[in-house]
Amino acid sequence: MSENKSPQARPAQLDDRNPWVLDTRELGRHAGLSKAVQRSIPVESALGVPDVITIDAGSSLELDLMLESVVEGVLVSGTASAVATGHCSRCLDPITEDVEVDLTELFAYPGSATEETTDEDEIPRLVDDRIDLEPTVRDAVVLALPLAPLCTEDCRGLCTECGVKWADLEPGHGHEKIDPRWAALVDRFEDETGDDQADGPGKQA
Repeated sequence: MSENKSPQARPAQLDDRNPWVLDTRELGRHAGLSKAVQRSIPVESALGVPDVITIDAGSSLELDLMLESVVEGVLVSGTASAVATGHCSRCLDPITEDVEVDLTELFAYPGSATEETTDEDEIPRLVDDRIDLEPTVRDAVVLALPLAPLCTEDCRGLCTECGVKWADLEPGHGHEKIDPRWAALVDRFEDETGDDQADGPGKQA
C-alpha cells in the first residue's frame, strides 16, 4: 500500500513594493546572465545589541550587489554597508562606526536539485522569480557588529577607583591602598604624630 505524501505549502508571494524584494525575471534562468543592483533601504527596526552597538531605526542600509543566474538558482554577491552607533565597551564614550559586510548567497530555483536536497533554512528559495534579501542581509550585518566595540584600539577605559576616563587623568594618577591588616596601626601612628605636633617642641616633662 503506497503512502500519500502531503504537498508542500506554497511560499507566500513577495511584494514588489518591498525594497528588500528583487525581481530576477529579466535574467530568464539563462546561466551566465547577470544584473547589477544598488539600493538604499531604510531600517525600520534597530539592528544589533541595544545599549552596546546598533544600526538605528531610521538610518539606511546601502546595498551594492550583483545578481548572476547559475544552473541551480540566482547567486547574489556584493556588499551591504551602514553606520552603527553605540558606546565604547571600556570608557563608555559614544562611538560611530562604519560597517560593511560581504554577501554571497545562492537562492535556489523551485524544482532544482538544490531545492530538493536542502532545507529552506540552509539555502533560501526564489518565489515567482523574486528574491527576499532581508533575512540574508540582516543576519550578515548583525553578525558583523562587534560584541565589544572600542572608541580606539588602545582605549584604557576608566579608573576602577574614581570612574574617570584614564585618558583624561594626570600622568601618575593612582589611589593609595593600605592593607586592612595595617590600617589600625597607620591610624594610631597618625594620631600619635598629631599629638606630638600639638604639644610642640618646647614641651617639658
